Amino acid sequence: MAAPAAEPAAEQSATMSIYKAARRIKRRASTLYNALRSVAEDAAFVAEVAALWPALPLVANLRCGLWYAPPRDFNATCYFKSTDGHAGNWSFSTARLNLHLALLAGDRGGCIIIDSTRRGKRFPDSMSKTIPIWCCVLNRAVERYRLRAIQKGRESSAMLNRDAENNSCPSNWDSSVHLPVWVLDTEKNAVEGRIEEWTDQFELCGADIHSLAIKLQKPLRPLWISQRTRIWLNEVPELDSWDFTPIILISASASDAFSTQRMSSEFSWQYIPGAGDDEESWARGLTPTLFWKHKYELLDAGPDHCNQLVADIVEKDRVYHAQRGEHSPQIAAKPLKSHDDVKCNDDRTSYMWPVKLDPTDTQCSDNVPLLFWIGTLNLAVSSTLQDAFVGVDCILNCDSTSKLPSNSSENSYLELSIVGSKDDRFSLMKNLSKAIDFAKRNLVAERKILVCCQNGEDISICVALAIVTLLFDDNGCFDYGNSFMKRDITKLEMRKRLVFICKFAVNARPSRGNLKQVYGFLCNEKERLSHLA
Repeated sequence: MAAPAAEPAAEQSATMSIYKAARRIKRRASTLYNALRSVAEDAAFVAEVAALWPALPLVANLRCGLWYAPPRDFNATCYFKSTDGHAGNWSFSTARLNLHLALLAGDRGGCIIIDSTRRGKRFPDSMSKTIPIWCCVLNRAVERYRLRAIQKGRESSAMLNRDAENNSCPSNWDSSVHLPVWVLDTEKNAVEGRIEEWTDQFELCGADIHSLAIKLQKPLRPLWISQRTRIWLNEVPELDSWDFTPIILISASASDAFSTQRMSSEFSWQYIPGAGDDEESWARGLTPTLFWKHKYELLDAGPDHCNQLVADIVEKDRVYHAQRGEHSPQIAAKPLKSHDDVKCNDDRTSYMWPVKLDPTDTQCSDNVPLLFWIGTLNLAVSSTLQDAFVGVDCILNCDSTSKLPSNSSENSYLELSIVGSKDDRFSLMKNLSKAIDFAKRNLVAERKILVCCQNGEDISICVALAIVTLLFDDNGCFDYGNSFMKRDITKLEMRKRLVFICKFAVNARPSRGNLKQVYGFLCNEKERLSHLA
């Protein structure tokens, strides 16, 4: 009876499409050990280049860039999306202004940004086009600001010191678009044609251009370095020799179009370009911090033992935090597949079960997220990963995966199970009215409110945006929502308040789907209150 079943399988194997064969080959190469080996090799290149300009701060472009250097080496993070630089889809995002990066570069004379790409390119589109567009828009906004100040006769010596005077003159301030040579002229012309429009949007969104003009004594300009770049060590320019503020863009991975076989002292492995990208698909709960803490033992484990060691490390870290009452979700990982596409265990999701915890082993968790206070509004945002909430009177927990330990009353703690827009397009909108009522009740009592979510970057930011838009006036004063009824709810008004929040919560990365839910809720709330009035 087994023979008939074997014939279709053999026939299917014989007629396997090129696409399926390529997928199978790629799956064989894309193992956890190959990814970690590739990251370690590319990180050595990043360290070598960063050492050429030790005075410049190292910045990771989230999320891929975090893998390519130890966490202690990074001075900050930024968030530039490749989709904003895709051909025909170029844009300047006012939801991700990254102004803290421009201020840091102005203060330190430049910065180094780390990222990589899987696609066989030398640079991701975030570096080829998104960041150059960002540099140009900020330069042009600063130029406009200074020209207006000169015309009004209010140029102050505080804004322009003697050393920067030549660079600050309109004739010397470079506000042109600097794109890499591999970008086609047609694409460059299309981008240049939209710079003025993006600069108008930047000015209208309420960004603090004044502080930017004070910090930036030289215009921003991107420079590109990859593993194929040749640098003569005896000709590395000094920072003071440049007439611009350098934004050095390092693409960590080699631009090989395909995985290539590499050899170490003990194991052979496949090199994966841009291995740090899309960590959910391969890291199995391992974080950049845990990788760098256990780097040598992971690489020494070899391909056969790497997966189990990662499972032990991740679970050990989870148990460590759970024993201290900290946020410690169990990591769900997709079951591994063998080279013949046969599942190792069964069809169910496999979990990493607890291992014996060595109390003498000091654990290292991810960098502890900070608690960001939004101006003087008595409102803060943070991640539930925060170990302690200092100076907080009440907590609005929007994390669907974590229940914070609380002995507080109903008035000082509210738990809302909100998921991202990809999982539920209306989850945030359905819970915002409860969040607003909770915030209003506590703001009336002059209590300090913390809004937290799993990462402190998306849902908590959107909830804070709804609170600020509905309960505060244009000057940032709590007015019980009176001014909300007197003004029109437009996307521009909402964008201005988002920029205000991002000025303080520099890690903010609200998703477009969640922002749409906030806008929809505010419009519905305005209509509801109008009918009641």
